Amino acid sequence: MADAHTKVFVVDDDVAAREAMQELMQSVGLNVQTFASANEFLEVYDSQWRGCVLLDVRMPEMSGLQLQQEMCRRGSHLPLIFVSAHGDIPMAVETLKKGAADFVEKPFGGQTLLDKVHEALRQDELRFRRQTQMEEIQSRLALLTPKEKDVLQYLMEGKRSKQIALALGLSRKTVDWHLSVMREKMGADSTGDLILLLHKAGCLGVDGSPHLAASFA
Repeated sequence: MADAHTKVFVVDDDVAAREAMQELMQSVGLNVQTFASANEFLEVYDSQWRGCVLLDVRMPEMSGLQLQQEMCRRGSHLPLIFVSAHGDIPMAVETLKKGAADFVEKPFGGQTLLDKVHEALRQDELRFRRQTQMEEIQSRLALLTPKEKDVLQYLMEGKRSKQIALALGLSRKTVDWHLSVMREKMGADSTGDLILLLHKAGCLGVDGSPHLAASFA
């Protein structure tokens, strides 16, 4: 059974296709919500939605590609799976270049579509978990005092306690005490774990360079 917080959102102006996808998703226990047009979808769209969107390429008033562009403008992270007829393949490929998760050609095999949906849901779940983890770490960072933040900044630059103490005009014992308090606040068992948490929160670049200031803003 699917997570109660996730849904497969089906957007297709073709009633038969829409109902077929709805029945297919429900047959494996997935939560489904259907829409007859892109505008209908946007009228109730919520940025907190989790799951994925099954989206027709060609629809009246607003096409699937236009809906994709609008969702990007709104900062949506929902994976989009485009459902396209054979003649729409070039357009579908274009949607992939613009960030769509996948596309499937009509008429589609049920298992093929389900496989793509399950992969999209998996990716969305991973994104949600990472986002939740980052928010938790950021909230812990907000608990640090200005002095602890100073110590942490030097720590992220690779400096040892003795070097940090010299730079801040503190005793090494005081620096070690600050580090101990920070580890407790951040829920880290060691200094190495503390650095790892900061990396996960986006406070370290891919090359390991620190950019803590944005996290404290």
